[in-house]
Amino acid sequence: MKTGRTLEELARELLDQQESKRDFHAQTKTLNMLPTGQFRLETKDEEILMPATAHAHAQMASKFNIPKVYYDRMLKNSPQLLSQNVNHWLGQSEDTSLIRSLRGQMRAVLSNRYRIVDHHDILAIVLQELQEMGDGMKIASCQVTDSRMYLKVINTNIEEAISVGDLCQAGFVLSNSEVGLGAISIEPFVLRLACLNGLILKDRRQRKNHVGRVSENNDLYAIDTLQAIDDAFKLQLRDLVRNAVSITTFREAVEDLQLSQTSLITGNPVKAVEVTAKVIGLNERESGSVLSHLIRSGDLSKFGMLNAVTRSAEDVEHYDRATEIERLGSDVLYLPSTIWREVATAS
Repeated sequence: MKTGRTLEELARELLDQQESKRDFHAQTKTLNMLPTGQFRLETKDEEILMPATAHAHAQMASKFNIPKVYYDRMLKNSPQLLSQNVNHWLGQSEDTSLIRSLRGQMRAVLSNRYRIVDHHDILAIVLQELQEMGDGMKIASCQVTDSRMYLKVINTNIEEAISVGDLCQAGFVLSNSEVGLGAISIEPFVLRLACLNGLILKDRRQRKNHVGRVSENNDLYAIDTLQAIDDAFKLQLRDLVRNAVSITTFREAVEDLQLSQTSLITGNPVKAVEVTAKVIGLNERESGSVLSHLIRSGDLSKFGMLNAVTRSAEDVEHYDRATEIERLGSDVLYLPSTIWREVATAS
């Protein structure tokens, strides 16, 4: 499991971010791209120049159906042409956008219906709920990246043995994006204590969308109505957290892990890793890491393969990708029998 920050470090970073965020609900046509790649936003009170993050550029390409490869090529080799393209479509826009910036950078261009649910609000709700859920709740890993915040939570009171002396604990992974990369997500999580490998059961996630009332139309509602809408959202999130650790789901996963120990790799381990990497989407470097961990463990089974995959998450530099690889471990666990047969007998 990728370690990330301490809870104190995460809280300090979120507080610092909160103080340097600026959000603008503005007509999209008031945004203008300069040949430098920066964007200029004209508001009633000021003109704001902002460099854009890679993600904001990708959103701009998607918004105007410009192929991303072509957008990036123009940004690098012909920024004047790119700014002409983008400004043409910006000028034709009749909608209103939510433009989000952090530390002077434009980091997202979103629908005006996007509900702002920031990381620090999520953290506050989760910490309160974990405290009420008892002493067994523990944040095992947390991080905030340009894309998402992650909280990996374990309930140390819910524990099962995969085999004699090989214990695991139940938990969940909560992730949130402030830049339009999906809903608030809560996914079941299994932590194997022998090696601290984390397995995310991605097909059993719960989600809460960032879609809600339009901020600029707040004058249509009474203050107590708006408060009730926000309170309902917080209660929904609270309920997601309270129900995030399912004993039934955890025990089913442990049974599947136990069964995976009987599915042996009878072919060439190198070829088995190559087929696995192709099926679940690992690059060459990640595949090499998986092979190294598989050979080192000496466990030539489906269980050994999925643990080699989740262990390789620690070798990845970026927390986003490391977390995705922990999800890919569940892809290995639940490979269709025909695909696993291809992996197991590869030669």
